[in-house]
Amino acid sequence: MPRARDERGSAVVDFVLVMLVLVPLVLGVMQVALVLHVRNTLEAAATEGARVSASLGATPADGSERARQMISTSIADRFARDVTAARTSVGGLPATVVRAQASVPPLGLWGPGITVEVEGRALAEVEP
Repeated sequence: MPRARDERGSAVVDFVLVMLVLVPLVLGVMQVALVLHVRNTLEAAATEGARVSASLGATPADGSERARQMISTSIADRFARDVTAARTSVGGLPATVVRAQASVPPLGLWGPGITVEVEGRALAEVEP
């Protein structure tokens, strides 16, 4: 039995060594998932805002408000702070563009936030 005494406490060391690799890996996967979720939500909201502001009689302010409302409902108000809309042209046709920008915080204890910028475009309706 002297061999059993020599291995006493080795399970704790093994656990710590595995966790040093596993915890950052899991946090990294969760960070990527969070960034992708925020990006996809912002993109969907910007596209919907562009569609709203491109409809007949609507203004770019209507589109940016709709995008802010969708972002606030889907994730959080703080992600909806930087949303802008403007009239533009795409291929010579009148259009509307809605841009959204947000900073996704890091999940770990270190590192800067990740800035996500998206834009949605829609051709404007015109009277026949």
